[in-house]
Amino acid sequence: MDFALSAEQDELAASERAWLTKHDPIARRRKSIDDGPEVIDPATVNHAIESGLLGLMTEEMGGTHVDLAVLVEEHGRAGSALPLAELALTAAELEKLDHPLSAKAVDAASGEDIIAIATASNDGVPFRVDINGSTLNLIGSSAPSVGLFDATGYLVAGQNADGREIIALLTPGQTSVSVRNLETLDLTRTWSTLEFDVTLSAEHWTLVPEGTLARISDALALYRKMDALGAAQKLLDLSVEYAKQRTQFDRPIGSFQAVKHHLADMALMVEASRASLWAGAVALDKSSRERRSAAVSAAAAYAGESTSTVAQTALQVHGGIGFTWEHDLHLLIRRIKVDELLNGSVSWHRRRLISA
Repeated sequence: MDFALSAEQDELAASERAWLTKHDPIARRRKSIDDGPEVIDPATVNHAIESGLLGLMTEEMGGTHVDLAVLVEEHGRAGSALPLAELALTAAELEKLDHPLSAKAVDAASGEDIIAIATASNDGVPFRVDINGSTLNLIGSSAPSVGLFDATGYLVAGQNADGREIIALLTPGQTSVSVRNLETLDLTRTWSTLEFDVTLSAEHWTLVPEGTLARISDALALYRKMDALGAAQKLLDLSVEYAKQRTQFDRPIGSFQAVKHHLADMALMVEASRASLWAGAVALDKSSRERRSAAVSAAAAYAGESTSTVAQTALQVHGGIGFTWEHDLHLLIRRIKVDELLNGSVSWHRRRLISA
């Protein structure tokens, strides 16, 4: 497949990178890292709103998954806590609904409401969905997700026992709806599950076409690994810079063949991961369900393993300083390791490819 980013997409990525470099999410997080869960920076939210990024995937903006992918990579590179992909997907999914809930897409796209996605995990036990006429009962908990802690609303996508798919909109003030924050390796974001035992009337939920959940699941899987790619690119940049500066036997360690091989392997894995994830993003935009799922799982399986290997190699290149709390290396490694496991682990995506 012949593919390259357009000039506009290159400019979009460069502009987002420049803003994130100026406002450095990791430096901000350092100030509160011992104080508790990470809260999404209001300045970052305002930037996303003013730039129209939350509504990128709506019909009015006309953005593609490739457009969103290049932005997600930049947020992963910077260690940003903003769940940009999840928020943009929420606005797009609300807009598709043939239901009064579709009006909430405007609020989600404008940032008036911060609506996070809650779904069942790919390889876990789904929450219970009971449909009784116009009434919906939701019982259980969602898969871990980012953004739930800061959200003003929750878009819940699920499936009942007979295969019918639903989307519901919950709010923090509802009885028996709560957010449980999780302790994870990742210190740059707050991961949470949505806990609920709630009964909803017709105005708060709707049936959606078959395949909606698969489309959402594939998109989340791709963007989880795209985030890891951004962090891996940052680790590669840090490792190359360190290898130029750190000396041993009066020579930069980057001049030693063993270190050169490490850096070359890291660069190869980053570029190959990027190519596979771009292919997955193109498939999300243009391919049939079967081809889309295969492309996404192939990309997620490869990138999930490769970015984790890049993280481990970066630690070797940095040596002792890489193990220190003060160096940002461990924050990016932690982020990659969590991305590797969620929205479908490497082994889960490989099993799906084999069984397709």
